[in-house]
Amino acid sequence: MDTSAVNVNVTVDDFDSILSYPDQSVWETPDPSSPSFNASASPWWMGTFHKTEVVGASVGFNFTGPAVFLYGHKGPAYGSYEVQIDSNTTTSSAYSVTNSSEPSLLFGMNNLTYGTHNLVLKNLGAKEGDGGGNFLLFDYLQTTVQVAPTGATVSNTTYEEDNPALTYSGKWDSNKSPNFSGGGTSFTNQDKATVSLSFHGSTIYVFGDKKNDHGLYNVVLDNKTAEVYSGISGCGGAYGMTCEQMKPTLEYFASNLDDSLHTLRIENMGGANNSFFDLDSIVVTVPSKYAPRQLAGPAPGSSSINGTTTPGAPSSTQNSSAAAMFTLPNSLLFLVLGIIYFLRPGLRR
Repeated sequence: MDTSAVNVNVTVDDFDSILSYPDQSVWETPDPSSPSFNASASPWWMGTFHKTEVVGASVGFNFTGPAVFLYGHKGPAYGSYEVQIDSNTTTSSAYSVTNSSEPSLLFGMNNLTYGTHNLVLKNLGAKEGDGGGNFLLFDYLQTTVQVAPTGATVSNTTYEEDNPALTYSGKWDSNKSPNFSGGGTSFTNQDKATVSLSFHGSTIYVFGDKKNDHGLYNVVLDNKTAEVYSGISGCGGAYGMTCEQMKPTLEYFASNLDDSLHTLRIENMGGANNSFFDLDSIVVTVPSKYAPRQLAGPAPGSSSINGTTTPGAPSSTQNSSAAAMFTLPNSLLFLVLGIIYFLRPGLRR
């Protein structure tokens, strides 16, 4: 990692759609749409977590960058877990005599090659010598990306859902409320309805929400292979009117882009269920100077950090009202999106 460059830590919550849960049914989560839900009273990032006692339950994450840190919970009910990054596998235990009072670092790696990596966190349950149970709790992760080279400055451009730069096809409707970013969202349940944006920038973030009447959608950046994501939230049963995450979730993220004109297209895969897709806003980071990294392959034998604080590791005590947090640790400055997200009621449908 080039520590003199403009590097940003991106926080990915357990509800964010850029995570992949092969089987949501084996995980337990809070219901953020419940009247009793209070994120501010919870120690968990955005008040949510994914917890399981099913051995073999897993969550995956694809990322491009040199560092990643996973946070969860430790206590007497927890057992072992496995983290695989590319071809390297590390086994650790979340067992502790007492329950931790805040999110605990489960795994960290800050010396990866600057390239594309695949991470899988898998529950192994109680193993000999653990002294604990079968539970695993995942709260959030952080990854580091370079958004600009040394000496550059960066700014963020926010495209609200009604920005004329966005091109919609198919049937879309809107919600209006001061609780949404910019006062509204756009949503569709039409199969193959799309929204597109052409932009210049080194990094792009797409925000929406998650609910169990949502489904699959695909994202195409610069005519590359479509990437498929799921907008279904982790509780309450698929395609129901329940379990809405009322704070914006990260629906797509891409970095290391060059100075050419880029095109992003999102397509709802509504199918027979007429599942929904919601767009709240899109944020693009624009640097004063571009220098995308030459991506490398994974380095064999990269060392990992398990359950201990390390130099350069993002703090587990930081907080934010958005689904992603952006910091400039090397320059000790904060990169502000210019968006303030509020809790919002489930007004739609």
